[in-house]
Amino acid sequence: MLRQNRMAETVPLLGESEAMRQVRSLIAQVVPTDISVLILGESGTGKELVARQLHEFSPRRAKPMLTVNCGAIPEGIFESEVFGHERGAFTGADRDRPGYFELANGGTILLDEVGNIPLASQVKLLRVLENGEFMRVGSSVVRRADVRILAATNRDLSHAAASGQFRQDLFYRLKTVTITVPPLRERRDDIPLLVNHFLRAFCRRNRIPIPTFSADAQQILREQYWSGNVRELRNTVETIATLERSADTITAEMVRRNLAPATEPALLPVKLDKAPEILERELIFRMLLDLRREVGEVKTLLKTAIEQAQDQSRLNHESTAMKLEEMEKEQIRRTLAEYGGNRRKTAQALGIGERTLYRKLKEYQFI
Repeated sequence: MLRQNRMAETVPLLGESEAMRQVRSLIAQVVPTDISVLILGESGTGKELVARQLHEFSPRRAKPMLTVNCGAIPEGIFESEVFGHERGAFTGADRDRPGYFELANGGTILLDEVGNIPLASQVKLLRVLENGEFMRVGSSVVRRADVRILAATNRDLSHAAASGQFRQDLFYRLKTVTITVPPLRERRDDIPLLVNHFLRAFCRRNRIPIPTFSADAQQILREQYWSGNVRELRNTVETIATLERSADTITAEMVRRNLAPATEPALLPVKLDKAPEILERELIFRMLLDLRREVGEVKTLLKTAIEQAQDQSRLNHESTAMKLEEMEKEQIRRTLAEYGGNRRKTAQALGIGERTLYRKLKEYQFI
């Protein structure tokens, strides 16, 4: 549920592809600030590594960085774990216990799998983001923590916010800056660099000779789909280095026998004892089937893109509505203060009826 990262564990954010250059550029821009950052990406792409870079090159690097796996904390104890609790707050609470925000005071906290935070706890997290204030479970004492908050997820939080599965105000507050880590299949040119890094690190750590990958072995790795991304690639390299440790050069055949089964269906072999015209018809038929499948995938992608555009349009509309609501609330507050709380004069100054003003006061919790 909780991991503490130290500077000694820093790993460079490898990759010379344009996508990774953009990621490093964004990191460099936000590192000196305390701004909250939402890190998006598939599992295994290196979201936590981005968070470590944001912490360990920031002014907070001398203080702790805690990584909290929000998906691993049961809903019933989430607030106790994150905000702490007082002795006697619930059965089994035999002592005071500080939460993760207190433990990370002065440093950084990464909320991994942030989309799994219980809805009831999200409003309290929003308060910490806004003013650094929270209360332990079972306490009425307001505490403060000076913590930079980073969040990471592989979920579509914009869709979750639009569907009511995640608080919209918290979503807007977390995504002050968004860094999207690309999947490995979108930066295949980085694969040889990553392979050599993982191979050398693993062999040195285990004191075994460092082999080299042949060009065709590297090509096979480049052509893999890598559904588990960089994490899957690292595990594959370490498996090959362990099971083929007697080899000075890792060949294509060695790579093939140590790769996990392909996630995409492969074409069945064609029997060569058939007449050429039959083979040609079968080949054309298979190509047509592949084309049909690809057209279906394109349709799915287009449908997803349209739905995302609609969701974004709806979010923009809701964001504008929220801003107008805040402006109205502030105008009412100032006018009410200007007239010493006199509702009649306030309503006249605002150009609305007293009944409308009363409804607005209740809506904005002024009364």
